[in-house]
Amino acid sequence: MVKEHELPSSFASYRDTVIVESKKIIDSCPPALGNILRYHMGWRDEHGHFCRKESGKFIRSILCLLSCRAVGGDTSQAIPAAAAIELMHNFSLIHDDIEDTSYERHHRPTVWKLWGESQAINAGDAMFALAYSGLLRLKEKGIAAGDIVNCIKMLSEACLELCEGQYLDVEYENRLDVTVEDYLDMAAKKTAALFAVATSLGAYLGNEDSKLVASFRSFGGELGMVFQIHDDILGIWGAEESVGKSAGDVCQRKKTLPVAYGLQNSKGTARKRLRKRYSQESIEGEDIKEVTKILDDLGARNYAENLAEQYYYRALAHLEASCLDTSSVAPLKEAAGFLFKRDF
Repeated sequence: MVKEHELPSSFASYRDTVIVESKKIIDSCPPALGNILRYHMGWRDEHGHFCRKESGKFIRSILCLLSCRAVGGDTSQAIPAAAAIELMHNFSLIHDDIEDTSYERHHRPTVWKLWGESQAINAGDAMFALAYSGLLRLKEKGIAAGDIVNCIKMLSEACLELCEGQYLDVEYENRLDVTVEDYLDMAAKKTAALFAVATSLGAYLGNEDSKLVASFRSFGGELGMVFQIHDDILGIWGAEESVGKSAGDVCQRKKTLPVAYGLQNSKGTARKRLRKRYSQESIEGEDIKEVTKILDDLGARNYAENLAEQYYYRALAHLEASCLDTSSVAPLKEAAGFLFKRDF
């Protein structure tokens, strides 16, 4: 498993660049809302005082810049797009925390927990609007108006998919008939769509060859599935000190891939026990251990790991299909390997 100090070497410099750009965009927000957004990003505490807290890995935005670089583009021109993707992702997180009634993110109280649901919705909406403000900053980088319009279209379409995926995720919470196919459809929208637009936007801003952009869109989509399935595995079997929670997805009765596999493939007593636990308002204590054991006995973890591996190699195949030289795509392959093997 990959440890935090083993993040790909390309992540650090690009991450700092995206943070600087994101701060500039958020600075245009009205002060009260801006302070909430800075808190969510880990740059300020709840009182508006400077702090340096964990604020995510900036994976999607970094993939955007790595994709731009891979196709021969100037990454400095794509920085506003990378920041826009990061802000769009964080808009979804703020709203997601409300919908999931999540009390903590990155070991701190969530926005809605501190400011209430109504103000968290306002803050999320502000982050959404700022994402498009970020794309408009591409003009300052010399990007043509027509290309900016196309970027807006690409991000809008991805955001609609994201919202549909989140709708399905919430709907599945109260259903016991969720299949693996249902799950994969939801994950392709909720998670993979933003990965796909991150890599395709980066490729588009670096090289407008449609076939190349399509290859990078497919690469990002497959990689997004790797990320989500691996997240699902960590959400049940990940070490608490690494992921900041213990079987958190089970507690919240989330229909993640291992659970969907279990509900679909369990039989007899195991099926009755599993369905009973997921019919409860919450799953706690010994019930968590029981659910985990049922999933272990069914081979749900192995199934999820094998499926993640399939998506990983499919992602690499799309990179190969781009016909770019090995050195150009090496950082993207390194990033893909990190996402496949991480333990946090």
